[in-house]
Amino acid sequence: MAENVESIPISEEKNAEKNEGEKPQKIERPRMTHLLQWMEITVSEPEKRTVASMKMQDTFIVYLVETRVTDPQMRGYGEGATSVWRRYSEFELLRNYLDITFPTVVVPPLPEKKASYAWQNASTDKFDPDFVERRRAALEIFLLRVAAHPKLCQDKIFTGFLKEENGWKETVYATDFQSKAESRLKALNAAFRLKKPDRRFEELKNYSNELQNNIANILKIRVRLCDKLYGIHKVHANYARVFHEWSLIEKDIAQPLQSAGHYMDVYASSVDAALEEEEQYADQLKEYYAFGDSLRSVCRRYECTQYDLERAEDTLSSRASQRDLLRAAIYGLEPPVAHGKGASSFSLSGMKSKLFGGDTPEQRETKLKQLEEQIVQAEVELKRSTEETQAFIEASLRDIDRFKRQKVKDLREIFTNYAVMQIKQCKKGIAIWTSAKDCFSKM
Repeated sequence: MAENVESIPISEEKNAEKNEGEKPQKIERPRMTHLLQWMEITVSEPEKRTVASMKMQDTFIVYLVETRVTDPQMRGYGEGATSVWRRYSEFELLRNYLDITFPTVVVPPLPEKKASYAWQNASTDKFDPDFVERRRAALEIFLLRVAAHPKLCQDKIFTGFLKEENGWKETVYATDFQSKAESRLKALNAAFRLKKPDRRFEELKNYSNELQNNIANILKIRVRLCDKLYGIHKVHANYARVFHEWSLIEKDIAQPLQSAGHYMDVYASSVDAALEEEEQYADQLKEYYAFGDSLRSVCRRYECTQYDLERAEDTLSSRASQRDLLRAAIYGLEPPVAHGKGASSFSLSGMKSKLFGGDTPEQRETKLKQLEEQIVQAEVELKRSTEETQAFIEASLRDIDRFKRQKVKDLREIFTNYAVMQIKQCKKGIAIWTSAKDCFSKM
């Protein structure tokens, strides 16, 4: 479970230094709900490294994670930045730990390892400088999202990731977090065998699929547009070549033709920066595509929790049925009416044979007592499982609601900025063509 990060304000330390006879006043201050209220986090300086091991070379990128205390009331203020180098695999370890340790949280996703939904001229090399820079920005966003989360930001493994370069991985594995992960088989059983699934989580699973489908379609459309836009702009370089050749035989209008050709070259080359800027918006959409997987992870864990609850109910029901049959057989009572599957084939004599065999009355009483004890244990287990399931549902729905509010805000910003970028590009194109028109008017 998460552990709180203790931070002592400097003002409280000063109060403690007052005269012993004077009782220090309690200082009222706003409650710090997440790290970003008093800490700055950046990811910078991606660096390619190669490590030789076992006659093989491992090449990877490391990133400098820096933190700085920004609140004068917090310990560490004015001491400068702390910094650690982290590679992508360590970010993965941190996220896996958070995902398992906080099952009710929609844990922020990591950026992709290799470029997806790339248009034809975009590099897919994971060491490409542009791709590495975009991944650096996405890793910083990941840390900022975790630091802004009221639960995740308080975890000591996370704060250790920000500050402890040596021994951090060993500390993570020492938590034995992997043992808490639900098995794939259990998750499959839960998904297909639930008798009473919560409609809200069923709708959430469908929503996450639709969210990913819509974002995938937008990214596919963008790829096709980028391919065509790149081709259209580059074809304008042919205008520049023709105007230049034409100017060689037209002495009277040579200068206007050459100037117009220059503007066509400018227009042709302007697409490179524009498409690189578009990649940033594509990365932001890809983050929300990956959030779909995070939503489904919460749903799977709910299914496992609900599955445990239903198994506890079945166990209690089974034990109670066995007890009632035993009582009926021992004391000559009317056997309970069997319901459900196999009810028509019920036989008291057959049940007696199964339960007792050649048992003496004393042995039968012992079995009945054991069943009573098992029922008490099953009731305790059912109560515990019911409370855990209810707590899981309440906590996860709160976090899902938080995620949805943030999603609306982010998507509004992404699409608005994308539209602004397109308008800016159109204005730039208009300006270039206006300049070319002025050249032609001087002929």
